[in-house]
Amino acid sequence: MPSSILFDNHGRPINYLRLAVTDRCNLRCFYCMPEEGIHYLPKKELLTFEEIERLVNLLASMGISKVRLTGGEPFLRTDLMQLIERIVAIDGINDLHLTTNGLLTTPHIAELKRLGIASVNLSLDTLDRERFKVITRRDEFEKTWLAFQLLMENDIPVKINAVVMENKNIDDIIPLVALTRHYPVSVRFIEEMPFNGEGSHYAQLKWTHTEIVRFIQQAYPDLQREPDPAHSTAYHYRLPGATGSIGVIAAFTRTFCGTCNRIRVTAQGELKTCLYDDGVLNIKTLMREGRSDEEIKEKLMCAFSSRPKDGFEAERNRTKGIPVNESMSTIGG
Repeated sequence: MPSSILFDNHGRPINYLRLAVTDRCNLRCFYCMPEEGIHYLPKKELLTFEEIERLVNLLASMGISKVRLTGGEPFLRTDLMQLIERIVAIDGINDLHLTTNGLLTTPHIAELKRLGIASVNLSLDTLDRERFKVITRRDEFEKTWLAFQLLMENDIPVKINAVVMENKNIDDIIPLVALTRHYPVSVRFIEEMPFNGEGSHYAQLKWTHTEIVRFIQQAYPDLQREPDPAHSTAYHYRLPGATGSIGVIAAFTRTFCGTCNRIRVTAQGELKTCLYDDGVLNIKTLMREGRSDEEIKEKLMCAFSSRPKDGFEAERNRTKGIPVNESMSTIGG
């Protein structure tokens, strides 16, 4: 069991790890990477199965209790289900979650259920096949929609992640909201961020969280505000009588930083104590140098004790001096 609760230098608890298991993806989403894709690192540059297992064990002993596996697309990693089986068995890990685009998910849904996956976040920015093809640059909508249907049938909690993009999927906001009338799903609308391998698409972001809510209220004036759970990144809403719920995430506006309880580790083993920093510690390097668990813990504690207070400070402090423009596939979604 974890020996203590982790806190950063601002008194915020840290108990949530978002861990990228690969930087590879089988889509080319407009908001995530250029059409030609990104330069993927050789396999030897990524964390191995054994290194991931060691890392999660180490962090669980420090106080991490929730893990989300991300990518890229996690199912492009052929050992993913074995990895999930190992992680759910780690002492101290109470919840294991998964983020996927659904294209390779359906054969594994029954096994995910058996292993007790806590929830699946499904990336789905539109319910229209043609717009899906434009946004993702792949004609694969049916596979993602089938994954959603099977996850629902297996009673696995699902959150749909929809990035709101000007001139791309604004017509999908209301149809996605309507899904919550009929399915026990949380549909989360996310402000677009500049993590696309190119930098910001806009001089000024129009579709902020407040604009998204205003737009929904035009169609549904009776939209109800709901309490937000502790450490939530989303503002929560519900339609009266709806089975599901709605969340709006101020990912670019960054209004939730004061309660942030999460850290990220990229597929290359780089620790990010904030989404907007450019990496503060390479854990993979420490492992491959032969450092002990205690030495690595000491380095981690040092990183946690100098965490920026919010994403704006993290962005200003980027040590490499390069503006935010890396792909979310490289960072880990």
